[in-house]
Amino acid sequence: MTEIHPTAIVEDGAVIGEGVRIGPYSTVGPNVKLAVGVTLESHVVVTGHTSVGPNSHIFPFASIGHKPQDLKFSGEVTYLEIGANNQIREHATMSPGTEGGGGVTRVGNNCLFMMGTHVGHDCLVGDYAILANNATLAGHVELADHVILGGLSAIRQWSRIGTGAIVGGMTGVEFDVIPFGSVIGDRARLAGLNLIGLKRKGFPREQIHALRAAYRELFESDEGTLRSRAEALAAGQPDQPLVKVVTDFILEKEDRRFCTPRSDD
Repeated sequence: MTEIHPTAIVEDGAVIGEGVRIGPYSTVGPNVKLAVGVTLESHVVVTGHTSVGPNSHIFPFASIGHKPQDLKFSGEVTYLEIGANNQIREHATMSPGTEGGGGVTRVGNNCLFMMGTHVGHDCLVGDYAILANNATLAGHVELADHVILGGLSAIRQWSRIGTGAIVGGMTGVEFDVIPFGSVIGDRARLAGLNLIGLKRKGFPREQIHALRAAYRELFESDEGTLRSRAEALAAGQPDQPLVKVVTDFILEKEDRRFCTPRSDD
């Protein structure tokens, strides 16, 4: 059964699914949709044109769906779409999109947003992402599936973080991070591959070995540009799936900058 605490405020127009639990002093705005099994603990605010997917769990003092932190925003209708089975912990904040960024912020399924994390306007977050305490995404960031952000890390606006990548704690990311990459530093540098993550996901050893060889060709060679090296790898190893993920990411968009190893590493 749906449970709404007497001190909670659910405004007319809100759509509340079966089995939703809304705790003390929480507020739900008139354009909010809470799917089946959503739980809001005490003192949660969900507002704006926000939808929360089935069985997601939002903890005290989270602020979800308030207008974006963008001075160009002038009150237009934009959206925040949160998927299923997410855990959004204390003091986390998520913003809807802006007209200039496509109008929607999307969060996938099965993610964990720890205390004090922030998802800025127009971000696209994939499935199984983990943001440790106080990790922050500026506007227009793209986070692919299975990305891990360490505590107090910060991702600059318009950056892309590829699938399976890991960002170390207190790292500031200014440029794109390749899939399965591992970056660290006050200004992020590529420190290698997320080998532990690859092994945990059960990728075959031969695929990991091929990816390690491709990494060396991409980042330890002085021949040509990163893009030209990626083009050569894509042509030479079309049947290596992990290598293809990385080369597709590099070649997907023109004029992108990437986190690379520091010259003295």
